Amino acid sequence: MAESAASAQTALDDIANRMEKARRRFGAPPESVQLVAVSKTFPAVAIEPFLQAGQRVFGENRVQEAKVKWPALRAAYPDIELHLIGPLQTNKAREAVALFDVIESVDRDRLASILAQEMQRAGKSLPCFVQVNIGGEEQKAGIPVAETLDFVRRCRDLHGLEIVGLMCIPPDGQPPGPYFAHLARLGRAAAVEQLSMGMSGDFETAIAMGATHVRVGSALFGQRAVEASAIRA
Repeated sequence: MAESAASAQTALDDIANRMEKARRRFGAPPESVQLVAVSKTFPAVAIEPFLQAGQRVFGENRVQEAKVKWPALRAAYPDIELHLIGPLQTNKAREAVALFDVIESVDRDRLASILAQEMQRAGKSLPCFVQVNIGGEEQKAGIPVAETLDFVRRCRDLHGLEIVGLMCIPPDGQPPGPYFAHLARLGRAAAVEQLSMGMSGDFETAIAMGATHVRVGSALFGQRAVEASAIRA
């Protein structure tokens, strides 16, 4: 875990250099790739060195955890961009709209409808990603691959959401490249420009396949000693 702005800067520079090398090596379509620093389960004291080092885009999995950590950090660093990258329960939609700047985990019509209502109520229009269950895994959230294009259309035309991209998590223990390539094809068919894919162990492969956002946690913050299992989204 980074203990100072200097060590945080070193970690950020290492990831940035690897991202840029991958982008140049593979000639991925995006001109740049956004690093989303995944700070889930880490306290504010662990996040602040990265803020001091200049990182501004962060990802959190749970609404309840974000409520605890981020208001004070936002007060000190008003230009933070906070992404919700974990599954969202409909009863947390209002809080999510208030807390986050980007919702990456839209995956069903009821959620899309309630998010749209809450955004209208709050006078906001947050960019959203549709989460795709790219490996067809029962235990994972996400819209099935075969339903993705129709769902994107409904999110836009029926619910009125601003769908800017697709997001996925490939199956564990399998080469991620084919899954990232599949998401890229879906993205082109859905006419979205952004792809959130790739984490600490595979973000370079994701960049090779056209990722515009990579979600990196352990490579920056270190291994999580415990998951915040007591916190419910």
